[in-house]
Amino acid sequence: MRTLSLPLALTARISPVVVLAAAGWALTSSPATTPAAEKESAPQSAGETPSGASTAAASKQYAAAPAPCGSIDTATLKSLVPGAKTAGKEIPSTDTALRRTCSWNALKGYDYRWLDVSFEIAESDAAAAKSYKENTAEKSGGGSVPGVGDAGYSVVNLTTEDKQQTREGVVIIQASNALVTVTYNGSDFESKKAPSTDEINKGAIKAAKEAVAALEGGQKA
Repeated sequence: MRTLSLPLALTARISPVVVLAAAGWALTSSPATTPAAEKESAPQSAGETPSGASTAAASKQYAAAPAPCGSIDTATLKSLVPGAKTAGKEIPSTDTALRRTCSWNALKGYDYRWLDVSFEIAESDAAAAKSYKENTAEKSGGGSVPGVGDAGYSVVNLTTEDKQQTREGVVIIQASNALVTVTYNGSDFESKKAPSTDEINKGAIKAAKEAVAALEGGQKA
């Protein structure tokens, strides 16, 4: 009877996801300072708000990360990750308001698929845009994803370990002060080949579009 085991490249795949989720995304903010002249002025009425507060609110559309395991349509999950439990598994995070990630993975026959969906909430649109540029700069060779969020990027890479190919696609979307990151990969343990670039890229983009729609339809600041 043939024994099937995951190659090291795929078993090790779990570690970075857990590390990233456990690390969370530490966001810093400094308390606003009030000039002495303003401290001595008459107190504001209950209906008044400082202009700085309204500006900050305008630039922070999303207050918290939505539930990632409910962000992808059931039919999409069955198509992208055959055999996986559609409920998914949320990765523990140090601050679920700022960063949440859900994973789906399954081995059906000899075909293996893995899907991650991650939401990260930044303190402002500018902070999210900066993080988006830094993340996409680290993943060269991809292209833009038009028509979703404020900016989108997709890249697909092929790796081989012990003659086993794995193809992975990553899509990063910036939507206001939020970042949506989708990672989708697959392998065929019988042929040792990976799914086509087109299959992985289209699957990752489809999941990213649904995740952004879930973000936009969820709780806002």
